[in-house]
Amino acid sequence: MRVLLADKLAPHIQEQLVRAGCSLHSDPTLKDGALVEALATHRPDILVVRSTKVTEAHLDAAPGLALIIRAGAGVNTIAVDSASARGIYVANCPGKNAVAVAELTLGHILNADRRIADNVADLRNGTWKKKTFAKGARGLMGRTLGIIGLGAIGQEVAQRAQAFGMRIVGFDPGVTDEAATAMGVEPKATALEVAAASDVLTIHVGLNDHTRGMVNAELLGALKPGATFINASRGELVDEAALADAVTSRGLRAGLDVFCEEPAGDGPWQTALAGLDGVYGTHHIGASTDQAAEAVGNEVLRIALTYLTKGEVANCVNLLTTNPATHMLVVRHRDEVGVLAGVLSQLREGGINVQEMENIVFRGAQAACARIQLDSAPSDATLAKIQSIDPVHAASVVTLEI
Repeated sequence: MRVLLADKLAPHIQEQLVRAGCSLHSDPTLKDGALVEALATHRPDILVVRSTKVTEAHLDAAPGLALIIRAGAGVNTIAVDSASARGIYVANCPGKNAVAVAELTLGHILNADRRIADNVADLRNGTWKKKTFAKGARGLMGRTLGIIGLGAIGQEVAQRAQAFGMRIVGFDPGVTDEAATAMGVEPKATALEVAAASDVLTIHVGLNDHTRGMVNAELLGALKPGATFINASRGELVDEAALADAVTSRGLRAGLDVFCEEPAGDGPWQTALAGLDGVYGTHHIGASTDQAAEAVGNEVLRIALTYLTKGEVANCVNLLTTNPATHMLVVRHRDEVGVLAGVLSQLREGGINVQEMENIVFRGAQAACARIQLDSAPSDATLAKIQSIDPVHAASVVTLEI
């Protein structure tokens, strides 16, 4: 199994992949055209990336690619639809960096209230401003923290905020009111209701067509004047112009670890939003702790080795969730070479597509039962041909509930 690591992972991950028999090529600098060339040269079965974008051009360069592992939670940097069309598995490592992101989120909340970064900057510039910085800090105890998105990261944020004595309200359409309450979160029906109740609002959702730009003028307008907004998820979740207006016109403070159109690498870069008073930016480092890197690396290793040894893909994000099969063909047969090939040949002649199948072997390995899900019912003639195959004991069709 050939593995291409296009981002940096801990050395012990690489060592264990090699020990498992993988042919490994590692180059954390690969991206864009260089990644296309590496894919064509090394012809990997598995590609591991972290922040590196994987486009359709990259997939075209690697016809043998079977699995892409994103060493992180989101997969918005990967052309998932194109991978699905080519039968390439896409897997991720959800929740493994949740604690790291939650810790930075709390750091931003504390900083926005106490203006820690401004304190440091003035001291480094040789200025003592106790009278200035002793004013305007409200404190966290008893304040309301609103969380949009109660997945792994949102839950870790809630747990830590509770330790500061904050009241927690939240919204997540995928979490029941009972589950939210069990987390210590007061559930709200909409994101707007969360914003309206919050002294501090933080968002922890994935980026997709439904969430892009969801932090807009309306949502920000629901916040109290002087409230704090935190984003350690994805920059594109936020209408940055609306946030800039809210900061300048309504005194909002913002802690941002992510921005729209972030640079691909280190070097000069400016964004008007980060330069505003009251906006505190970090360099998309939410998941960048040694603990998170080790946890993510171990999960990458688990996914790769599970695929290598069992042919199964853990945390796969691009499998069909609703099977279009309408009927199941059940074939009991002798456990011999070529039986299933004969059955599938008859289905092909009948113009019937197989959606999913399994073959269960009985004790003694003399007989087996194939369960083949189909997109339509086989005709009586097709069924008769299958039943006439010599090693077939019996064949029947079950209509599936849709």
